Amino acid sequence: MTNYPIAKIRADFPILKQKIRNKDLIYLDNAASCQKPIQVIDCIGNFYKQDYANIHRGVHTLSQRATDKYEQARHTVQEFINAKSAKEIVFVRGATEAINLIAQTFGKANIAAGDEILITAMEHHSNIVPWQMLCAETGAILKVAPINQQGELIYAQFEELISAKTKLVSVVHMSNALGSINPVKQIIAAAHAKNIPVLLDGAQAIPHMSIDVQALDCDFYVFSGHKLYAPSGIGVLYGKQELLEQMPAYQGGGDMIRTVSFETSTYAGLPYKFEAGTPNIVDTVALGAAIDYLTSIGMETIAAYEHELLLYATEKAQQINGLNIIGTAKEKGAILSFTLDNIHPHDIGTMLDSVGIAIRAGHHCAMPVMDFFDVPATARASFAMYNTKAEVDVLIEAIQELINVFG
Repeated sequence: MTNYPIAKIRADFPILKQKIRNKDLIYLDNAASCQKPIQVIDCIGNFYKQDYANIHRGVHTLSQRATDKYEQARHTVQEFINAKSAKEIVFVRGATEAINLIAQTFGKANIAAGDEILITAMEHHSNIVPWQMLCAETGAILKVAPINQQGELIYAQFEELISAKTKLVSVVHMSNALGSINPVKQIIAAAHAKNIPVLLDGAQAIPHMSIDVQALDCDFYVFSGHKLYAPSGIGVLYGKQELLEQMPAYQGGGDMIRTVSFETSTYAGLPYKFEAGTPNIVDTVALGAAIDYLTSIGMETIAAYEHELLLYATEKAQQINGLNIIGTAKEKGAILSFTLDNIHPHDIGTMLDSVGIAIRAGHHCAMPVMDFFDVPATARASFAMYNTKAEVDVLIEAIQELINVFG
């Protein structure tokens, strides 16, 4: 992509200009968390300098100004994922809290003993543990659709697991450990044919592709800001309005109430019913700034560039004897997980750090995936819109040198 503005994009990320252990930083841990552009950093600083006040309560100028910017961020998210209404956008701390919120509200209201929740074998712990907790409370059963050796959902077996007992399907859009992209539109259609709602964990997918929740027709979509070039501690729960209205309140306190007496309380309408207490005001506004930044480049442009980068990295990695790629799905995002013969992934991560390369080594909060592939952990290089083929070359050279050193 000769017209991709890579130099301009990299210039927007101050952290990339530093050296680690006297080497230029090569940051390839984006699946864990992305770095932040100066536009987001400046947004945070300027908001604290000029606009900060608590929101929704004050009649003074600063409170009104802060409220307007906070609610503008909600509309920015709405447009970014093409939700029907801003009422369908609930701000939370991240995808993990969003899934827990759904489990404790929709789940408790609709799932009982003997009912089933269907997930896949490639889920992040955040899309496993909340359902296990709900099953322990209610007597429901957690069903797991299998994957193949390429790290792809075995769709035929997934469909077979959908039954009259299934009350919710909750699947990852893109695997953080493998990069696999699930056939979510097909999954949603199959579930909806039996009137089963679908939750999509979009934490990994959201920075790498255009998301249209109306086109997908998902019932819930969740994601975290920190993987979307925004600060940590802010995330989004999208839910169809009719479902959110039926769900009970999650937490009680300021901003989610309409009236309070010692005898009873009434709750605010959507989305505030699920936003108790003083919210993460500044980081929410910064999430809007991050989305504006991404929109200025174009999600389809970013997706095409990252796909080209992944293909390049995969081709180079396949030429290294003793390197085993974990996750080779046909539909895959910009993640390269691998192992090296006789070298533990933690040693790989430590050695690469010595030459300024940041990758992730571990189970990636996906222990069942590691068990399936019979590995204790993997090394994971995950790419973002600011990474380059030159950085991939340095990574590949460093891996080859690592193999040479270990013999």
